[in-house]
Amino acid sequence: MDMLNISQITLAWELYTHGVPKSRIAADLGKTRETIHLWIKGIQKYALMGFLDRYEQAKKGCRTPRKADPVVKDWIYQTREREADCCGQKIQYFLEKEHHLHLGVTKIYEVLAEKYEIRSKWKKNKERGPVPHPESSREVVQMDSIDFGGLFAFTAVDCFTREADILLAPELTSQYGYRFLDRSMNRRFGGHVELIQTDGGSEFKDQFTDHVEEYCDRHRVSRPYKKNEQSFIESFNRTVRKECLGWTNYQSGQLADATEMIESFLLRYHYHRPHMGLGMKPPLTK
Repeated sequence: MDMLNISQITLAWELYTHGVPKSRIAADLGKTRETIHLWIKGIQKYALMGFLDRYEQAKKGCRTPRKADPVVKDWIYQTREREADCCGQKIQYFLEKEHHLHLGVTKIYEVLAEKYEIRSKWKKNKERGPVPHPESSREVVQMDSIDFGGLFAFTAVDCFTREADILLAPELTSQYGYRFLDRSMNRRFGGHVELIQTDGGSEFKDQFTDHVEEYCDRHRVSRPYKKNEQSFIESFNRTVRKECLGWTNYQSGQLADATEMIESFLLRYHYHRPHMGLGMKPPLTK
């Protein structure tokens, strides 16, 4: 028996009966509040000694993992092959729909691993290189997109000069991503930079990745959920919303009017609007 936990369970119950809050008990014993809650709930149901006996029995020996029924395994294999090597979540969906069987995704992948070599599509340890810190113009350009409902804004900013460009499109696709890449690089950023950084969105894959190295020495994809790696473009995107298009959803039929608003904003942004990161100067002067 794990004597340390047995002592902690007993102490937790004594503290609880004396009116000490569960959160305080958890902090004092170095346990989570959920653990303390389960202990106390079990003691209330089985009494202290009864709960300790059940706790001791549960800790004895290794549990034999449940084996999936051979028929269920066949269903899983057949579904995967029929649905073009679909993921575990989709197999779970089809099992419920076709066989009224609910099976956990983890168990589904365990079964699949017996027959197939399962690999995550996410390369968690992919080498991305250090976060760039530019010291001159045309070193780093960050790119992103903004969802305006029926319209999408592709945005880019030079992290050193704060020069920026925007293209409004009716679809968020890699085709428009490449179109923006070509236009912005030739119109705003001199045709070639050292590094272009994007997030992992689908608009920056396929056609975009096929051509991006024509405009830079290196393409870097920022790490998921690390907004600070895209801080310059995220800041610019907030400025676009705040000072130009707002938080309104636009329809595709408003593309021409919204583009006119964007071009007017870019003129003001580059030649009139002071930037604190540039010593209260605009990015460009006429």
